[in-house]
Amino acid sequence: MIGPYLKILKKRSFSLLWLGQIVSQFGDRLTQMALIGFVYRIAPHSSLSLAKIMSLAIIPVFILSPVAGVYIDRWNKQRVMWVSDFLRGVFILTIPFLLGLTSLLFIYVFIFLSFCVGRFFIPAKMAIVPSLVEKKEVFMANSLISTTAMISAILGFGLGGVIVERLGIRSAFIIDATTFFASAFFISLMRIKEKSWFRPQDIIELSKKAITEVKNSFIFDIKQGVKYLWKEQETKFAVRTFFVLFSCVGALYVVFIVFIQDTLSSATLELGKLAVGAGVGLFLGSLLYGRVAHRFSVKRVINIAMFLASGYLIFFVTLLRVTPSKNFAFFSCFLLGLFAAPIIIAVNGLIHTKSEDEFWGRTFSSLEVVIHFAFLIFMFISSYLAEIFSPFTIILFVGIIIFSFSLVSLGGKGND
Repeated sequence: MIGPYLKILKKRSFSLLWLGQIVSQFGDRLTQMALIGFVYRIAPHSSLSLAKIMSLAIIPVFILSPVAGVYIDRWNKQRVMWVSDFLRGVFILTIPFLLGLTSLLFIYVFIFLSFCVGRFFIPAKMAIVPSLVEKKEVFMANSLISTTAMISAILGFGLGGVIVERLGIRSAFIIDATTFFASAFFISLMRIKEKSWFRPQDIIELSKKAITEVKNSFIFDIKQGVKYLWKEQETKFAVRTFFVLFSCVGALYVVFIVFIQDTLSSATLELGKLAVGAGVGLFLGSLLYGRVAHRFSVKRVINIAMFLASGYLIFFVTLLRVTPSKNFAFFSCFLLGLFAAPIIIAVNGLIHTKSEDEFWGRTFSSLEVVIHFAFLIFMFISSYLAEIFSPFTIILFVGIIIFSFSLVSLGGKGND
């Protein structure tokens, strides 16, 4: 069972990439926990302040994702990865020295720059994997990277919560920077021959092209991708589900964090534990659904999963507000992860099976922008409303919307 994976790990360059990925994923999650702890210190109980700083991680998706792939194909991918992680380490390491400043502008700038650089790491990693293993091993290599990355991310949330709350924000950012330097070191040791077409003028060209490409992505490519998806009932259902799902996830993201902080009286420690519970639930749910997916209608699975997850979310936050219990919160987040796991897998599978492969790049690129746009907009709407009402009220309202949407979909035609 594990023999083929061990064989892949014996390949020096791949194992170094794998180690770098584990450390880098841990650093990504530690960054998020450190930012949550930072906002809790400067503006406790403020959903809007948290939304503002979290948006710095999402905006680079719109600015750089449309053009990053073009330059990664031109540049040396190994160099792109280790430079990306090294720069992220430098930017994150700068933040602890700025924490004493009255103005937060410079902190926001370095946070934004770290996420901008990170947009080059992911596509470079995905593009370099086929050159590190044999063609027949590519699927197992990607599976190994994805699985261990998920485990590393779960640990990053859990340990990140402990590090931020026990050692402090300054120490958390320093440790965070160290993980990126370690990842850059592992990647730099890889032995792979690649041509590098990098030119100094690429930086200026990249800045100019980003404006044009972002405009084109929104006006043409995204429009064409969504238009193509809208032709079939199944893919139309997938787009609608993705939009509703990520709109609701965006609406829940920051208000749920603030709700847990207020209810369990913890800045990051309990959040980290709950993230571990949800992560384990997602992981196990993905494995379970993968084994039985072929037996059930994809659309029905999606609707049932949304029905169960939203119904339990309403029950969970209502009971937790009355009787705060850390153990109950952990178990509930595990169940929410378990219920939600089939949704993303099923929607992606639906698009794969109901669309043509020559349109997949455009299709998923379109979805990437659409879902991030939905996430960002509804994150700000809900965080603003939470300042007027309360995080609990917003969570309850969003839960009812998802529950109603899934209930209507279950009662409609075309679920089988």
